[in-house]
Amino acid sequence: MPPAPLKLTRERKLKRCGHGSIAGVDEVGRGPLAGPVVAAAVVLDLKKVPAGLADSKALDRDRREELFLEILATAEVGIGSLSAAEIDRINIRQATLLAMCRALEALPCLPDVALVDGNDPPRLPCPVETIIKGDAHVPSIAAASIVAKVVRDRMMRRLGEVYPAYGFGSNVGYSTAPHLSALSGNGPCPYHRHSFAPVRAAGDLLQGL
Repeated sequence: MPPAPLKLTRERKLKRCGHGSIAGVDEVGRGPLAGPVVAAAVVLDLKKVPAGLADSKALDRDRREELFLEILATAEVGIGSLSAAEIDRINIRQATLLAMCRALEALPCLPDVALVDGNDPPRLPCPVETIIKGDAHVPSIAAASIVAKVVRDRMMRRLGEVYPAYGFGSNVGYSTAPHLSALSGNGPCPYHRHSFAPVRAAGDLLQGL
């Protein structure tokens, strides 16, 4: 059963208040043990909103891919990411906030306001409104979640071709049992997040052998 259609209530209210462009901002990849964190900023054309926008987690892969193409064709999109090495250097929270900043900077123009998923606002050069579970309720944020998810999953599938032992093509870096087993047996690869405890423990174990 497909998710219920999302309403443009918040976007239209902001339009009535005089805001010209409204960006939805979301990120994917805070929890995985490997790969980048990816954020997207999307300014929807409210006259050409793709039907079926929803939290990316509520959609299957084929539907996400379809909506991804529709979003790129009808909206302004910016994408930002930080590598595993950058995450290790500045921590995952700061990396997530910086990825959102990079995504907004990648838009063709600065929006009048940004609607950001969650309750931790990044320092953006425009007013910010945080919305808990915004990806499940606000179309602009849902669109950003879809873009970020598709982009990151594609990146992880490419990494899976280079490092097949870890199963990145299916787990996209998350700590599944097969991934943890491969990590224990092979140690981390260069794209693992060495500041994350399971990765650090696997590296320490191999160094101690």
